[in-house]
Parts: sequence; structure tokens; C-alpha cells
Amino acid sequence: MSRERVLPNPENASAADLDTAADAGASELAKRRLLAMKALILGATFEFTCALFNTSERTLRRWVAAFNAQGIDGLIDRRHPGRPKAIQAEQAAYFEKVIEDPALANETHWTARKFHGWLKDCTEVEVSYRTVVRLFHERGFALKVPRPWPDRQDEQAREAFREKLAQLMVDEQIDLWFQDEMGVEGDPRPRRRWAKKGSKPTVTKNGDHLRMNVCGMICPRTGEAFLLEFSHSDREVFQVFLDEANKDIAFKRPRQILIMDNASWHRAKSLRWGRFEPLYLPAYSPDMNPIERLWLIIKANWFIDFVAKTRDELMERLDKALCWAMNRQTLNTQTCAIRP
Repeated sequence: MSRERVLPNPENASAADLDTAADAGASELAKRRLLAMKALILGATFEFTCALFNTSERTLRRWVAAFNAQGIDGLIDRRHPGRPKAIQAEQAAYFEKVIEDPALANETHWTARKFHGWLKDCTEVEVSYRTVVRLFHERGFALKVPRPWPDRQDEQAREAFREKLAQLMVDEQIDLWFQDEMGVEGDPRPRRRWAKKGSKPTVTKNGDHLRMNVCGMICPRTGEAFLLEFSHSDREVFQVFLDEANKDIAFKRPRQILIMDNASWHRAKSLRWGRFEPLYLPAYSPDMNPIERLWLIIKANWFIDFVAKTRDELMERLDKALCWAMNRQTLNTQTCAIRP
């Protein structure tokens, strides 16, 4: 014998009230429940309502019971508290410090698996490896390749240079130019990329040692870049670069200061500077030269996975890349903005 079918109580909500609730941002499941109650209140049979909303009679009975007990509130989804987190907020804050500074755990670096082992062996926290990976992501960590960085910097010299640079930047009689060299290879080293698990992506690496050098300078205020290709870098090449820059650049201010690193060919006493006044960066301070960011953008846009089999192919590609870089003048003001 089948159970008696209890109909929704229309005193709890009218068909119009159910319509309004369904349109008020309820979830898709809550809308189905609300509209199912409306259908029953308007006289639809249980069989028809079950077919219309693709649900079982047992589920429809539960919806009716919830509606009769609590009205519309009984049909609205409530956020379930769920299982408590395996790593509590205070623990996560401490672990974040340990991840940032592995020395706190007598370690030099972390991988997720290594950190998982440390949690298991040295704390009372029992969590899965996936939970550890999720902790890394939730705390803003990501896999990165460390950038080689010298430990011989003179912080006093760097601070003095920052102060001098700040003074030069506000002088409207001066244009600041930042100079550097960049090497480009015919088959550059592979970059990290996304790939399907289990696949083994490859890129061509013939080891032909094709290489070209670029000597360049940029004015962050205007975004104007002057870039030339050479086969190598030395005093003679740098002098040719200076001579061409003095001829080709339409200088807009009385004084032109050329800021560069301490390469030996930049400090040769026999150099003829023309309109440029040399100023040298503190030792081991490539981060203070904004043209370095332009080099990164050129390589990322033009030389990832590019392979040249001949020097002519490499030079043709480099020609296009340098023209592209010199034509993005407005963007260069952002890419190479001075950060004293």
C-alpha cells in the first residue's frame, strides 16, 4: 500500500510568492524545489511534477515536507559547514613563515613533498600531500626558478646611487639613458610550459652555438630605444655604437647622461662619448638598469622555441625583434620606468 501523498500547504506561500523567491537569486536546485511546490499548489499531479522537474517521488515528498515545516526557507540551500580544515588558521600562518624561511626548520629550501615529510616527522599535523599542495597555493606560493643573484652588493653604494638618480630625474635639462648588452642564441634554452601529465614535450636543441649580441640604450622618459646588432662586445664595438647613437638620436634636452654597468669596455679611457656623460651603476646591480626588462620582453616575444640553423636566420629574426622593440615607444615608458 503506497504512502499518502501530502500536498504543500498554500498558507505557507502563494504561487506568486514562490515565483518571486525563485527569481531572487536562488540556486538552480532551490529554483526547482520552489517551482515544484508552485506546480503542486496550482493542481499538478505528483507524477506530472516528478516528470517536469526530473526528480523521484521520494525526493518530491521530502521537498513538500520541508516546505510544510519551514515554508520557503525550507527549500533554500544553506551553506553546509563541512568538515573542519586539517590545518587551522593559526597553524597555516606559522607554516607560511616556515615556507618563506626554511632556516626555521633547519632546511635550505622546500618542495611540497619535502614539506609534507617535515610536517609528518616534526609536527603533530597529519595531512595528505594534496592538502600540503593546497596550503602552498592558498598562501600565495608558486613554483619559480630562482634567479641567480650576487651577494657582493654594496648597499651603501646602491643607496647613494638611488639618491643621485632621484636628483637627476627631476632636472628638466637632463635626459637619462640606460645602456646594456644582450646576447641572443640560435637555439635558446627551453622555458617552462604547461603540458599534459605523462607527456614529454621537446624543443629543438642542436648546440650549434649561433649567437648575436645587441648593444642598446633606452630613455625611460620617452620610451625611445636605440638598438644595434653586433657579433660580439668590446671597446671598438662600443665606440661604434656611441658614434651611431650620437648621429641618429634627435636629442631633446641639453644634457644626456648614459647609465651603464662596469664592463671593461664601458670604462676604457680612450672612448669618445660625444654628447653623452657616462655614469656607472653600483657593482652587481643589474636590477637598477631598466633596459634589462626590455631584454626579457624581447626574448619572451621573439625567441621562445625559435631555432635558427644559420646566422642569417638568426639575424633576420633579430632585425624584426629590434624594430618591434623600438616601435613600441609608449609601452617602453611603462616597461622601463625608473624605480629608484
